[in-house]
Amino acid sequence: MSTSDHTPGDLESVRERLNVVTQETRFALLQDILGHPSELPTLKELDYVNPSKSQTTIRQHLQQLVDAGVVEEVLLPEDRRQNDLPYKFYGISESGRPFLEEHKLLRAQETLREIYDRVEKTDEIERYETAPRPER
Repeated sequence: MSTSDHTPGDLESVRERLNVVTQETRFALLQDILGHPSELPTLKELDYVNPSKSQTTIRQHLQQLVDAGVVEEVLLPEDRRQNDLPYKFYGISESGRPFLEEHKLLRAQETLREIYDRVEKTDEIERYETAPRPER
């Protein structure tokens, strides 16, 4: 959809959504989600790869991305949950992916995956990374 296809109200909505996703911390979180092997990292994994941010800050920025409809919380069904393993994950939403594609914000996904793979991870983070994920 090109800008000429948008009404003035739509354009304002697009501008606001772009402001949300292009803010530095939120953009970094989007990149981390896209770079994750399953595109469904946990809060703990996002916290680990963003050591300069507190978990509270990360949670607040994730919530803004959720509120903007770009990211969604994805829960592992109760019957698949295991003790000491995560059950809440963050992924790009169904409406978020086309929005990011339209605005050329998905172009570096392969590179983001390579970068994520190279991050040295603790045993706990590796355990979280390999935890069961919900089907999407």
